[in-house]
Amino acid sequence: MVIAQRVNGEAVVVLGWGRAILMQVAHPLVAAAIAQHSDFEAGAVAYVRRMRRTIAAMLSLTFGTEPEVRRAAAQINAIHARVHGRLSATVGPFCAGTRYSAADPALLTWVHTTLVDSQLRTYRLFVGTLTTDEEDQYCAEAAAVGPLLNVPASALPQTAAAVAGYLDDMHASGKLVVTDTARTLAVALLAPPGGRLAGPAMALGRLTTTGLLPAELRSAYRLPWSDRRERALRYSGLVLRRVRRLVPPGLREWPAARRARVRPRLEG
Repeated sequence: MVIAQRVNGEAVVVLGWGRAILMQVAHPLVAAAIAQHSDFEAGAVAYVRRMRRTIAAMLSLTFGTEPEVRRAAAQINAIHARVHGRLSATVGPFCAGTRYSAADPALLTWVHTTLVDSQLRTYRLFVGTLTTDEEDQYCAEAAAVGPLLNVPASALPQTAAAVAGYLDDMHASGKLVVTDTARTLAVALLAPPGGRLAGPAMALGRLTTTGLLPAELRSAYRLPWSDRRERALRYSGLVLRRVRRLVPPGLREWPAARRARVRPRLEG
């Protein structure tokens, strides 16, 4: 996972997760699953715990040893197995009573692809550009984890062009409908309990989440945007890219990324 480790190792890339989540819950079945089976509105402590668990899982899948990767995947699968239910009302093409399951390969593909796309966009904005071959390799490396999460790797987009094509098809399909449930989840994400304590980091997270959303989804979520905000986002990216050159890896990378680089030397 050469490129995946390079991209996911940069801590700043986590700022793209908000965008990925809002894209994910624009799918009514995903929104229902999260609303009915998560603690999005359970307070600041729950918010922090959820973020720590999610980050830990991503780091284990990217940088873990083989047993650590399999253990992380098993934990994710166990959580997914408990998340299932039915829509309480008709939404877009989905009738009331439609079943949803977090283990549904189609929904997992949507969640996976929005995250891959968001990671790449955030990396470009705050870290630097990747070549087309590198972006393709990132997509292929991310897809390789699919079978561990009960999704055939062949079902996941394995190039940047395939990711873009899949997202275009989903937007055109009519399956994405931003519901009141999705908007409530967006409020909890963009203004979490105790969020003010994080100050500039939360402000940059909100700016990134809103600015990188597809325009049609941003409008559907009723999130304000303007030329001034667009300039602020681009300027933030420019500043962080320049500052990054002066910051040692120990301060800008996840500890798991540094441990993974050291491990081959220790094992050798």
